[in-house]
Amino acid sequence: MAKDKTVYVCGNCGQESPKWVGRCPACGEWNTFKEFTVRKEGASAAASGGFHRALPGEPLRRRPIPVGQIVTDEEPRLDMHDEELNRVLGGGLVPGSLVLLGGEPGIGKSTLVLQTVLKMTDKRVLYVSGEESARQLKLRADRLVPRAGGKADGREGFLSRSSCMVVCETSLDQIFLHVRNEQPQLVVIDSIQTIMTEAVDSSPGSISQVRECAALLLKFAKESNIPVILIGHINKEGTLAGPKVLEHIVDAVLQFEGDQHYMYRILRSIKNRFGSTAELGIYEMRQDGLRQVSNPSELLLTENHEGLSGVAISSAIEGVRPFLIETQALVSTAAYGTPQRSATGFDLRRLNMLLAVLEKRVGFKLAQKDVFLNIAGGLKVTDPAIDLSVIAAVLSSNVDTGIESGVCMAGEVGLSGEIRPVNRIEQRVAEAAKLGFRQMIVPRHNLQGFDTSKLKIELVPVRKVEEALRALFG
Repeated sequence: MAKDKTVYVCGNCGQESPKWVGRCPACGEWNTFKEFTVRKEGASAAASGGFHRALPGEPLRRRPIPVGQIVTDEEPRLDMHDEELNRVLGGGLVPGSLVLLGGEPGIGKSTLVLQTVLKMTDKRVLYVSGEESARQLKLRADRLVPRAGGKADGREGFLSRSSCMVVCETSLDQIFLHVRNEQPQLVVIDSIQTIMTEAVDSSPGSISQVRECAALLLKFAKESNIPVILIGHINKEGTLAGPKVLEHIVDAVLQFEGDQHYMYRILRSIKNRFGSTAELGIYEMRQDGLRQVSNPSELLLTENHEGLSGVAISSAIEGVRPFLIETQALVSTAAYGTPQRSATGFDLRRLNMLLAVLEKRVGFKLAQKDVFLNIAGGLKVTDPAIDLSVIAAVLSSNVDTGIESGVCMAGEVGLSGEIRPVNRIEQRVAEAAKLGFRQMIVPRHNLQGFDTSKLKIELVPVRKVEEALRALFG
């Protein structure tokens, strides 16, 4: 009988150590090592799988096959009855997949999942709650019925037709028994940090419990072909709590983010083995649940800023969807010795680079001025095509002159002050024209081979930052 082994694992990067150390040698973090116990199998069982014990005539369980002979079929997907969620997942939920949904406390993870499974009346769903009681889930379901597709006066009738089964359980062994009895087509675990298995001698939420439970759920999903959705916590650094191997185990990692002081929520795909990681879903938080935002441009541009300085409109693309966003800037004389640089929803290092381009290539002196930048609506945008709008908003606030209404722009700014071309310019221009903009500043190189005869919007090609500023401010 083999003895149990004690191992220390870093909660930040998953590095293992035979003894406790204060600072992780792999990631450099302090006080991240946690103790857990590994139960060894017998020596004979461990050695039976070794290649040195295999006999020459012993049959193999699987034989290697040429890659050209592998048969691939289109993966059938489960319709989640949510266009935003389907888009982020790559077209729907793949049977047998393990999906991890993470986000800050109170951002709406459980609301999104419960609202989605209530719509799936054609699928039998097992909702396992380790944090909330059945009464709490029922109260939330009553509130979400109008958003899930039912009518307020027929709430009880809609919930009675729903095939969502709820069980409050934290033992993984008991969860598997419920799955065997109910035979669901989808399993939801809320949350993975509250689930524990008797095979590991540690408390729920520890590194060993999270890793072991995730591995067992992955094995269950692949063997039964039943998809599993895990809801996960995040730590104070904003990353998913638990070992890093948790993100490697699952098939897809979805991040639900947004500021609680804003009404918008963004669903991003960080990892997806069955689709693109560039997709983006946008929701609006309401009293009766999350509403899908099919056209975010109309919501983000509801304010009229005519005559106000420091505001520029840019045509950005996140995933496959173009939308217009509002870039706000404030430039003022530094009240203290060191000028401040602050950016919300935009990379601060890129802002510093654009300010250096303005000072070196255009001649605007901003070294002794505070610069504050904000992307309206609480969005975080990484598209480099908004560089031109950032520069335009900064200069508009610096000279206290507003940009004419009906003008938008798209372009990446290089270190030499040139306006570099951006991708999918046709979709950006079409989105601006659909919302009634009359003029759009675009890189000159993007107009090569672009038919502009049928457009209802005027395109102003520019090659340098000076030309763009001359077109905006005269």
